[in-house]
Amino acid sequence: MRSHIIYISAFMLCYAALVFPLGALAQYPGFGDPGSREVASTGGLVPVSANVDGGTIPIGATGQVVVRFRNDGGQAVETGLIRLYPSSTVTAVVSLNQCEEAPLPVGAECAIALSVKGLQAGPWRLEMLMSHSGRSRLVTATVAGMIESTGDASDKLTSDVETTPDILDFGTLDASQTLVEPITLRNITSMPIDIESIYIDSSEQAGYTLNTSCKALGPGQACMATVTWSPKLKGRSSGVLVIEHSGPARLSSVPLKGEYVPDDVEEAEIFPQAVPGRGLLVSSQKEVDFGENVETASTMTVSLVNVGDAALTISDVRISGSDNGLSFKGGGCTAGTVLEPIEACPLTVMWSPTRVGALFDDIQVAHNGARGILVMPVRGDSSATVSQDQKAIVLSSGTSGGNAEGSGQKKTTGQASQTAGPANASSVLDGYRITSFSATRAIINGPGGSRLVFDGEEIVLGGVPWNVVIQKNGIEFLSGGRRVLLLFDRSLSSINRVTASSEGSGRKSASTGDSGNDG
Repeated sequence: MRSHIIYISAFMLCYAALVFPLGALAQYPGFGDPGSREVASTGGLVPVSANVDGGTIPIGATGQVVVRFRNDGGQAVETGLIRLYPSSTVTAVVSLNQCEEAPLPVGAECAIALSVKGLQAGPWRLEMLMSHSGRSRLVTATVAGMIESTGDASDKLTSDVETTPDILDFGTLDASQTLVEPITLRNITSMPIDIESIYIDSSEQAGYTLNTSCKALGPGQACMATVTWSPKLKGRSSGVLVIEHSGPARLSSVPLKGEYVPDDVEEAEIFPQAVPGRGLLVSSQKEVDFGENVETASTMTVSLVNVGDAALTISDVRISGSDNGLSFKGGGCTAGTVLEPIEACPLTVMWSPTRVGALFDDIQVAHNGARGILVMPVRGDSSATVSQDQKAIVLSSGTSGGNAEGSGQKKTTGQASQTAGPANASSVLDGYRITSFSATRAIINGPGGSRLVFDGEEIVLGGVPWNVVIQKNGIEFLSGGRRVLLLFDRSLSSINRVTASSEGSGRKSASTGDSGNDG
């Protein structure tokens, strides 16, 4: 019996020696660490490469990485939930999952694409866990790579919402005006992002305001926000545009800065600068200067021109002073005149000095163009005064010739009354005055010297033929149905002359009587 046991034991040892070599038995003792043994695949879903090289991704950019899996089990495998655990330098989402389309047959492969965005320069690592219906129930894969920096962006974090520009600098402003700058927001991920809140964080005196309608951005979509800067205080100002969104980074920001350095206030020029969309009224002369030693009524005409790119309307034309003898001629630039671009109108100014000395006055032209008013200085110096009683008065500007019978005036003869006169007949007689006056003849003095005129005769003044009618207190000139009256100085009127003559006769008679008495 013992021999049979020995024989069986020897047979078992020989069989063990054939199946398990001595080296193998020595390498794997019965009391060794089971976790240190290399166990053969038990079947199921396994990664084709357990460590995937994700390559280099520029900072702020998004790269695509593909991870492949193979079914090494004995039956088809269905995949389940995928979880990603990225490092802090990147964000990652699943952009394509081919493994979930259908159960994976034995020996087949499927691919999963990952969108990885670089947030900060340096190495990055991503752990991927996916559940499945195989024996192991879970499969893992590791993806690693580098985030490449560009320029000075090595320490800069980027967000899922890219802003252009990343810093809004209004620069240095030296004029009192408002600046508007745009900021573009773009979703640089492969998933939709909602803009939850967008605002400017700054002090009230900084002068920043925001206008935007950004609400939601699809993959690759962009929207615009505008920032308006109206400086309130001198010096530097700063602020931050804050964008809160639903992306993985949850936040984006744009620094705002600018500096307001106003220029010193300068004296305003007579003509303002052109403003787009507004009329601009300028004059052919910056100053109306009558010169020196003015003795008679003088007239000057300036041209008012609209040099803007829109029509303007003149609402009022007036002279600042009231007792210096300045006045306007009729027609030309008046209230209600509309000037189209590059259109002009004449403004005629007449001065009949009322006192000897310098003239300091201004013409004010109100309009609805740029600045709204045009002020032109009026200067001159007179050496004599012009009596307002000697000014030419237009009695009629009609075109019918002669005087109507029964008007109480002398009927004139000749052809001068049928001759067409100038548009402004009184302008021809400006500067003339009566120096000697009688019932049938008179002497007038003007720019051409002294002239002797007779009642009922024709005379040419200023290139215009006139019929002369001597009235009681002046001379009436007629031409082409126009009647202009030139008054005689009241100090030399017939009343004064008769009174003076009577007084002289009385004194003469008294003297004669006395002499007679003496005789």
